[in-house]
Amino acid sequence: MSNTIYTSLTRQSGLMKEMQAIAHNMSNMATTGFRAEGVIFAEHVKSMGPRNPSISFATADGHMTSQTQGTLTQTGGQFDFAIEGDGFFQVETPEGLRITRAGAFFPSPEGELLTADGYPVLDAGGAPVFVPADAGQIALAADGTLSVNGNPLAQLGVVMPAEGAELTRENGVRFAVNGDLFPVENPAVFQGFLESSNVDPVTEIARMIQVQRAYEMGQGFLEKEDERMRGIMSLISRS
Repeated sequence: MSNTIYTSLTRQSGLMKEMQAIAHNMSNMATTGFRAEGVIFAEHVKSMGPRNPSISFATADGHMTSQTQGTLTQTGGQFDFAIEGDGFFQVETPEGLRITRAGAFFPSPEGELLTADGYPVLDAGGAPVFVPADAGQIALAADGTLSVNGNPLAQLGVVMPAEGAELTRENGVRFAVNGDLFPVENPAVFQGFLESSNVDPVTEIARMIQVQRAYEMGQGFLEKEDERMRGIMSLISRS
């Protein structure tokens, strides 16, 4: 296979991955706390020896998550919390500690504060948050402190990944962190609000059109290159 065809095929594969990322973003426009994702393209060049041309190919294995603030939407829910600015809530899962911006929580019958998919929400010390069943009206301070009648119950853990830490997306709104987490100083947490998805539909549609056109151009080039190779093989077979 010629280097030209190999490069084009790997580019087409990368464009398919980007189209899948766009489709995933579009399908999560209404998902609370969702972060839009993009694909990172990279070129790799491999030497084939001093007398042979090098091989160049593209990959799209890297992913970039947008950390742009989503719109805060008022719900009035007692256990709907939203972070304005930096920070993530801490969640305990069977696979370990995870972070999320989706703050639609609810108390279990035992009083444990859980995420929408049933995982415990952690406090600033990394312990599960409990809300007594007979607690009544719960109030939330901006620093994440939950209280009843002015008596503090717990402080929600609001953390940020250290610089250079790698985030791996799980189920759309939850992330595993390969690196350290540190508490956010002076967080801004609001009760009765949820953060909407940060997906911009206009931007995603524009990206989709660009990727589709780029893929069609690449496909046209491959078809012409295939015709050219067939013509050369036909001439060789006649000689």
